[in-house]
Amino acid sequence: MTPSLSRLNQHIRTLGLLLLTLFLFACGSKSDLHEGRSADELYLEAKAAVTKGNYSKAAQMFSQLQTRYPFGRYTEQAQLEMAFAQYRLEQPDQAIATLDRFVKTYPAHPNIDYALYLKGLVNFEENYGFLSKIFPSRVRDRDQTIARQSFNDFNELLRRFPDSQYTPDARQRMVYLKNNLAGYEIEVAQYYMRRTAYIAAANRARYVLETYPGTPDTSVALQILHQAYTALEMQELADSSLRVLAMNFPDDPYVTGQSQKKTWLSYLWPFD
Repeated sequence: MTPSLSRLNQHIRTLGLLLLTLFLFACGSKSDLHEGRSADELYLEAKAAVTKGNYSKAAQMFSQLQTRYPFGRYTEQAQLEMAFAQYRLEQPDQAIATLDRFVKTYPAHPNIDYALYLKGLVNFEENYGFLSKIFPSRVRDRDQTIARQSFNDFNELLRRFPDSQYTPDARQRMVYLKNNLAGYEIEVAQYYMRRTAYIAAANRARYVLETYPGTPDTSVALQILHQAYTALEMQELADSSLRVLAMNFPDDPYVTGQSQKKTWLSYLWPFD
């Protein structure tokens, strides 16, 4: 190796070491940014960041607070506050993981009702977030796994804390979830009807009636049952489905349409 090439290699190594030293110094400076702060100071500054909407800074500081003071008086609340910051940062997986850890670690915490509510809210927003505001009619077409989880989270809140301040909002969201979950099942049942998979369609419709009673799609579920059982030549079940539909929804177009065809239902009320 020539002397000039050797010196060049030495300069490259020196420059590399210098850059590595600068990088490590920068990282160390960043990690020591809040070095020496008390738990009170870290918590208050993190709360201030939440108030200002700086959720990224808040999440970072709540995390540091838990790391430096794992047994301090702010540790429990900091974990809950960090979950909220992660929720506002649209980090649902991290928020759910933090909330699950909080509920498991502190089952008797006075704010456990809020943890359950926030968990339901995170799942609710993930399933019915930005896109649902743009395409509300397509919400029921999406996979409803997260929506079911949200419903279960809110239901757990209502079961354990019926008098919680978060219960009224959770109950309203559950009505919305219930209606959309029923609507999704109806979409699937109608798909099966188009594919002449009548048993599968009937099972879906019956599931709606059993699991989500009282939803706007109840009448549609009964119609599907009547059509599916008729196609399967299960006339007794078909007649029963139509009878229930007529008793509960006498003005439904499906009922009046069937009456015009002079089926047995036309004789239930011969005074029109």
